[in-house]
Amino acid sequence: MTKPEPKSESRPELRPEAGAAARPHAPAAEAELRVSDADREKVAELLRDAYAEGRLDADEHAERIEAAYASKTFGDLAPLTRDLPARPLSFEKQPLSAPQGPPPQQPARQEAPTVVAIFGGASRKGRWRVGSHLSAFTAFGGVDIDLSDAVFESPEVEITVTAIFGGVQIRVPENVSLQGSGIGIFGGFDVREQTAADPYAPVVRVKGLALFGGCEAKPRRGKKLKEWVRRQLGTD
Repeated sequence: MTKPEPKSESRPELRPEAGAAARPHAPAAEAELRVSDADREKVAELLRDAYAEGRLDADEHAERIEAAYASKTFGDLAPLTRDLPARPLSFEKQPLSAPQGPPPQQPARQEAPTVVAIFGGASRKGRWRVGSHLSAFTAFGGVDIDLSDAVFESPEVEITVTAIFGGVQIRVPENVSLQGSGIGIFGGFDVREQTAADPYAPVVRVKGLALFGGCEAKPRRGKKLKEWVRRQLGTD
């Protein structure tokens, strides 16, 4: 009598799970997602605002800017603005599949593009944001423009000077390029030109007219523009 063959027992642990081959990898944690250049720039903009408003000192600002441009993930960027009034990155509310950049911020305080002094004096110094153009006008007065601690928002800054029976003094960080010339009629127009060692450093150009007055533009020794240099180091 032929013995029936034993039935093979099923081994569920060896059976492939249905749809296993098509199962996608688990999504990466939000903090581990890579950031783009635009994400880094948004955080850098917030740090510039904080510096201009006096919330960060020069060393803190430079250190955080360097870290922002060196960041690889959202987790690297988040701590840089955590103690500031507006938090540009919030992982909890962002969808994992499409991380969002910083929410729109209020427009930064715009600095007056013209400094005027008539029968008096006017100055612009300390922490302030300078754009691509700036004008200085004085009549029987004096204007003092100091860019030593300013936040440069443009790689080139053009300053137009009109000095009538008055004087304009312009000072720039020692590690930016200074160029320009003007017309002096019964007066003087002196621009002490220099070329920065860093080819990416901002360029300040001074032009204009001094009529029975004077204009002097020169580097301020011992003062360096930290953000621009550190930004280049962070992006190399």
